[in-house]
Amino acid sequence: MYNFVFSRCAKYAWLASLSLLLCACSPRFDWREVSGTDQPYQVLMPAKPASMSRVVQLAGQQLSMHMLAAEAGQISFAVGSVQVAEPGQAGLIAKAMREGMLANLRAKPEQIQTLANGNIIASGSSPQGQPLKMAARFIIDGKWVYQLVAIGPEQVLQDEVTDNFLQSFKVNKSK
Repeated sequence: MYNFVFSRCAKYAWLASLSLLLCACSPRFDWREVSGTDQPYQVLMPAKPASMSRVVQLAGQQLSMHMLAAEAGQISFAVGSVQVAEPGQAGLIAKAMREGMLANLRAKPEQIQTLANGNIIASGSSPQGQPLKMAARFIIDGKWVYQLVAIGPEQVLQDEVTDNFLQSFKVNKSK
């Protein structure tokens, strides 16, 4: 099973434990719309997601990060969300999230591509050296910063699957 986040630091160890909660028995991609528990968003997930929250350090700030994650077809899908005190801090937090994900993937600059729609495609490896591909999107909406990630073996992570996940995300303004 591939974790949706690969940790170099103990502070991210909880993310690895979340992957153990994910259901491995579900159909390959059983898409369903889900909402953040206390976060104002909706997204399509390919299986029943698990959720977890943890305090993390991002850009010198301690923030509560909420994760919603599911695994299907050897791919891990996750939405991370944090709420900052001031909207002006959101850009720094989004940048720290992006840099952290790329560092955890061990992606070199030449392995990172930013698409016209803002999505990021990167290749790298797991801590065990297994080649991986990641598709990600980072979104700022007022005081909320969102990180959407799909990660898995390169031959399995197909554009239509990642696009379905990444483009399905929408902020729920009623919360």
